[in-house]
Amino acid sequence: MMNRTILVGRLTADPQLRYTPSGVAVATFTLAVNRNFSNQQGEREADFINCVVWRKPAENVSNFLKKGSLAGVDGRIQTRNYEGQDGKRVYVTEVLAESVQFLETRNQTNNQLNQQNNNQSNRQFEDPFAPGNQIDIRDDDLPF
Repeated sequence: MMNRTILVGRLTADPQLRYTPSGVAVATFTLAVNRNFSNQQGEREADFINCVVWRKPAENVSNFLKKGSLAGVDGRIQTRNYEGQDGKRVYVTEVLAESVQFLETRNQTNNQLNQQNNNQSNRQFEDPFAPGNQIDIRDDDLPF
């Protein structure tokens, strides 16, 4: 049997680094991966894929990647479940990253973020829901 996933996308937020009680580093991040086709309005959509990386690579991801960074992830899909605070079973599907490749330099990431900030300030008085405008979606905005 085979379970292999290769993704290339941009981080939607800075990675979250935590440590287990035994001191093992774990970082979580969400990767926005563009789809290869456009929707009926001619817009390209993206999938937001949750990723987890452990140990030294987790610390590297936390130290060198940030929101907007282009990254490649090689890993496998994993599912888990737990009982939520309301007593209902919660199911989670994520990519367990075995390696994460940094696909651009810090300068390229900073330039791209500056361009985004300039574009956002120029669009500050525009309707954010107008056709063709992209909406910035953060992890905590998503219902899952």
